[in-house]
Amino acid sequence: MGNMKDTIRSIAIELFFRKGYFATSISEIAKGSGIQKASIYYHYKSKEELLFSILKATMDDLTHDLKENLAGIEDIESKIRAAVHGHVRFHLERQKENFIANSELRGLTAEHYRVIVEKRDEYEEIFQGLIRQGREQGVFADVDVKILSYAILTLCTAGASWFNPGGRLTVDEIADIYENFIVSGLKQGDAPGMARARHADQVLAR
Repeated sequence: MGNMKDTIRSIAIELFFRKGYFATSISEIAKGSGIQKASIYYHYKSKEELLFSILKATMDDLTHDLKENLAGIEDIESKIRAAVHGHVRFHLERQKENFIANSELRGLTAEHYRVIVEKRDEYEEIFQGLIRQGREQGVFADVDVKILSYAILTLCTAGASWFNPGGRLTVDEIADIYENFIVSGLKQGDAPGMARARHADQVLAR
């Protein structure tokens, strides 16, 4: 049962990424999974529940990954480097899930939408805590913590929309570029520079 549930989710991720959530039918997911349409509902009550399971697992894994990356690190600059590097790496290595998570929220029910937003808030608060700690220690400039956290996460998340696994740079090489750029920006308080960079980040994929 568990294996089929995973298979269904894997096929759904492929289809949602390639066609979009709303353009993908339960029949297509069932066909790709090698089962009858009615059998889907034995594992997931609806297509929306399937989408929710993908988004929830992605956010849970992202938060777990962040906490693991930060474990045992004391120096605040090293912490933000680990957080940024890990965030970029996660979004590039699990590109399809993250692309879906950023583009298909509108497919969720209000209740499920609230759950995902709460999980995102929890994740953002960890980043905000790191920026705040760096500011208070004088390592980072006197920046607006909340705005900078949004700028950083938006910039780092964007890679899921353009990353080419066969491109000229590896995942870690791209993550290093983001890491160094963001730490430099935090030290200078260069939020506008980060905002402008969002429009130029596709250059990294070439």
